[in-house]
Amino acid sequence: MIKLTVMYPNSPNTQFDKDYYINQHSNLLKDLLGEAIISSDINLGLSGASPEQTAPYVVIANLVFTSQEAFQNSFVPMAEKILADLPNFTNTQPVVQISEVV
Repeated sequence: MIKLTVMYPNSPNTQFDKDYYINQHSNLLKDLLGEAIISSDINLGLSGASPEQTAPYVVIANLVFTSQEAFQNSFVPMAEKILADLPNFTNTQPVVQISEVV
């Protein structure tokens, strides 16, 4: 399995509309990528290692695919539409990592 992890860095200037992300952007991903996504989750940052520390990421999202090929075949053709939606909910650039789930 392959996991696409998208992390949105937190900073004093970060703007992030969590409601839009949860209710609009995540549905856009489901509509565009469909059954290629076998599971997903959204993690809202609360704090760093201690409650006094700011969370390093405002949101971390994971999308799981059966394989690298399934990810490429579904995501790449829709990447432009997906990326065009980012300004609707954030002013920060996400950090992306693709991992093998073992």
